[in-house]
Amino acid sequence: MKKDFIYLASASPRRSELLRQIGVLFKVRTAEISEVRANGERPDEYVRRLAAEKAEAVWARVAVAAPRPVLAADTAVELGGRIFGKPANAAEAEEMLVALSGRTHRVLTAVVLRCDDSSETLLSESEVRFRSTTPEERAAYCRSSEPLDKAGGYGIQGGAAAFVAEVNGRVDTVVGLPVALVRTLLARFAAGEHGASDDEDGHRVQGHGSTAVGRRVR
Repeated sequence: MKKDFIYLASASPRRSELLRQIGVLFKVRTAEISEVRANGERPDEYVRRLAAEKAEAVWARVAVAAPRPVLAADTAVELGGRIFGKPANAAEAEEMLVALSGRTHRVLTAVVLRCDDSSETLLSESEVRFRSTTPEERAAYCRSSEPLDKAGGYGIQGGAAAFVAEVNGRVDTVVGLPVALVRTLLARFAAGEHGASDDEDGHRVQGHGSTAVGRRVR
């Protein structure tokens, strides 16, 4: 592999595939962190914090031996103030799908690039409206393994696409990695502008410039 690569702090095959689609070279390094929500923590604060903790955990392992930028992301589904994380089992996944049926929920994905002595976070938000689903449809979907490693208990790129009536925002935010924001972070890093101010309206940022990651990390 060329030296100009990044570390992806995620074992998600979906995030890996999205990075490959935009031509980014990367190595996977997983991060084990607690995903317990703090008291009073807003959904946007929650995903920002978890993404930052993932990036920091991997950076601490690679910074000395092979200091390359670390990209991390975290995704959460929110409805009525409740955060739907990854279900522990099929029964929990089905309960989540019951709550989402016929309603519009938010999907938030925070993306962090950690390098040198700084990190930068961008946030993307989309809205997803589910049609009313039947108990039979939900049960059939939950018999597969697909819901178990996904926030909200569903994968929009898989069988749950049949449940989706409308998406307002970026679909890749719902998948778990808004590539326009990744390109923005990598372009800023390559140009020496990493650490610019956070973007509260991340889903409006359009990808531009190169995805090169050739700037040397000090």
